[in-house]
Formats: sequence, structure tokens, C-alpha cells
Amino acid sequence: MRIVNPAFLQVDQIMDNWEWSMILMIIFWVLMLLLLVTMIWFLVRKGGDTGKSSSNESALDILHKRYARGEIDDEHYRRMKKELAGRE
Repeated sequence: MRIVNPAFLQVDQIMDNWEWSMILMIIFWVLMLLLLVTMIWFLVRKGGDTGKSSSNESALDILHKRYARGEIDDEHYRRMKKELAGRE
């Protein structure tokens, strides 16, 4: 029969708790890092699509897109198209 020192059990239990808390802390920080990377990825992805047109689109292309989205009515579309055709 083996005699176990109660002080030894306490140290052993503390070490078990320490190991688990280290593992949980690592998991926590990995999850925080993943969350941060995901947030940055979404912000960059959404930030690129601010609703502004790119510089290589012509004014007529922008007009067509606005009309297709329903932002302007038929009369406004025709008037703007006529004005743009007069500039070129």
C-alpha cells in the first residue's frame, strides 16, 4: 500500500489546473486572432465596394447602372443620356 502525501496532491491538482488554463488561454487568443482577421477581411471587402464607381467607368456606364437600379426615372435617364451624347 502506498502512502500519499496530501501536500503532493495539492501541487498535482494545481499543475493540472495550470495546464488547462494555459490550453484555454491559447484557444482564447487563437479565436480572438481569427475574429480580428475575419473583421478586417470583411471591412476591406466591404470598403472596396462603397457604391462609388471606379475611375475607368464612363459617365454613360454609370448612368446605365443608375437607371437599372431604379435610382432615376425614364425621363431623367433620357435627358442625361442626351446631355452626355452632346458632350462627346
